[in-house]
Amino acid sequence: MLVLEQGEIGKPLACSGHVSLDVWDYVPDGAREELFQNAIRGARFHVGGPGSDAEPFYRRDAISNAVDRVGLDKALARVAADAGADVRDGHTVTDVAERRDRVTVTATGPDGAGEYEARMVVGADGPRSRVRSACSIPDPGEFLHGVLGFDEAPDDADFVDVHLTVPRFFAWRIPRGPAGVEYGLAAAPGDDVSGRFDRLQAEYGVDLDRRCSGLIPIGPPSRITGRRSLLVGDAAGQTKPFTGGGILYGMRAADHAVRTVDPTDPGTLGDYEDAWRGALRTEIRLGHAVRLAYSLPRPVQRAGLRALSGEIAVHMDEPTSLFSREQLRAFVSPDSAR
Repeated sequence: MLVLEQGEIGKPLACSGHVSLDVWDYVPDGAREELFQNAIRGARFHVGGPGSDAEPFYRRDAISNAVDRVGLDKALARVAADAGADVRDGHTVTDVAERRDRVTVTATGPDGAGEYEARMVVGADGPRSRVRSACSIPDPGEFLHGVLGFDEAPDDADFVDVHLTVPRFFAWRIPRGPAGVEYGLAAAPGDDVSGRFDRLQAEYGVDLDRRCSGLIPIGPPSRITGRRSLLVGDAAGQTKPFTGGGILYGMRAADHAVRTVDPTDPGTLGDYEDAWRGALRTEIRLGHAVRLAYSLPRPVQRAGLRALSGEIAVHMDEPTSLFSREQLRAFVSPDSAR
């Protein structure tokens, strides 16, 4: 297997490092100590900015972790290399041609342009996927523009802050332990994203020198396979519609690809489509429904947050857990803050 990575693995950073605990199932033994930054057990939801009234949602133990996002990519690349993959930095794919019996990938690298032939190509190349474009696979349903900024002052608090102050999405503050604090927001491209982020900084009284941005795909297209191609992760729009995060969904989809796709048989690409959609379809649909709440009138948001706040038993990547027995017990618990 040949892996072509544009630039340096993990860079430039364009993704939050706030992940569910399931991520540790995908990294090698011993990597947690290297990657872990902070344990998060809840979130404060604000209808206004910093200092406004907030409704807490929490668990007694950790619900998620902040991790070294660049380090996570590098750790996974090492796992791939250890498994036999030929991982090459600094290679930019410029074209993909699907033929009857093979694919041809054209890329530029340190030694100039070159062509590589394979039975199939996997596009795990982000929201602006070259593989998706070259293989005439439809785009995701929507793109948001996300911006992140980092304050290096350590903060080991165990609550994130979520501000429902951005049209159709939200802004956030994530304490990352010794790595500092992450601030971010996402909105439709062209919706003064940079100006909104400047205002978020001003409201928190911080001046962030380190900043990055990128597109966030929302909503997978009707198909994510071609004649001899398949997409995984952001390229496929395999993200949570209500947060934009896609690490776990992409990893789960990749598992299905490994189990179902035979590179010698293009007919198995349909098995991958069936498998990953069967696993994630309901979560994505419910995620869209959750996101609708971001656009409700503020009085309705306040009333809803107040009614639902308190101890929770949900999984941050699985909206279906809102209807679990554990969540029902947490909702009616006399120890809840409701």
